[in-house]
Amino acid sequence: MPEQTEQTEHQGKVALITGGGRGFGKAFGEALSGLGAHVVLADIDGDAAAEAAAELTAKGLSATGVTCDVADEDEVGAMVSGIVEHHGGLDVLVNNAGLHAAYNRPFTELGLAKVRRVLDVNVMGTVICTLAAQQAMRGRPGASIVNISSSAAYANRSIYGVSKLAVRGLTVAFAREFAGDGIRVNAIAPGLIFTDAVRAQLSAAEAERVLGEQILRQEGREQDIVEALLYLVSSKASFVTGETLRVTGGFALSV
Repeated sequence: MPEQTEQTEHQGKVALITGGGRGFGKAFGEALSGLGAHVVLADIDGDAAAEAAAELTAKGLSATGVTCDVADEDEVGAMVSGIVEHHGGLDVLVNNAGLHAAYNRPFTELGLAKVRRVLDVNVMGTVICTLAAQQAMRGRPGASIVNISSSAAYANRSIYGVSKLAVRGLTVAFAREFAGDGIRVNAIAPGLIFTDAVRAQLSAAEAERVLGEQILRQEGREQDIVEALLYLVSSKASFVTGETLRVTGGFALSV
């Protein structure tokens, strides 16, 4: 049998990417579909998911956009059932959906309602999607789950950081539980990635401060996170499970 390469091993695979309408999720979808996978881009903003999928299909790639709140068990269950019905199963799950920077603030500033929502989306959303996907992934060659954590998980300054620390813990727990099903589970902890949106929000002084906290004095790129994902879902990582890969330029390396 010919050896599989990155250009062939994802052909015909099915990948579900939550938070797929924009940002990392959209970039993950473009990368995996470009390698021959069918990608399901799920987002609470259904219009964004549909638009992202349409951009891919216009390029001749295979993609579907769906509306889904990852914190809603019924919505997630229906979504995964639809994937199984139309595609026969699921090979890759990327738990990318999450509430981000606006919630990276002190508990006392957020209030309990927002704290609860962060936990519902970032933590329970990961649990709900993972459990729903397990049956669809069981026994599929190369089945892989990748959770998106954060460098904030190593700082624990806010409910956002705590939620991403929980994602690291869930990664280990699910890796243990699903090993017998042939499903690998890993996570990526991105540092600050200098997207156009981030550059628009950061002052020059803030950007310099962030770079000063890294060992590598260079800006993180969205492609750095995409490459980490492609590694973790590939056969090159077939002996890797339960791990959180930091892609941070060495931020918080002493933790």
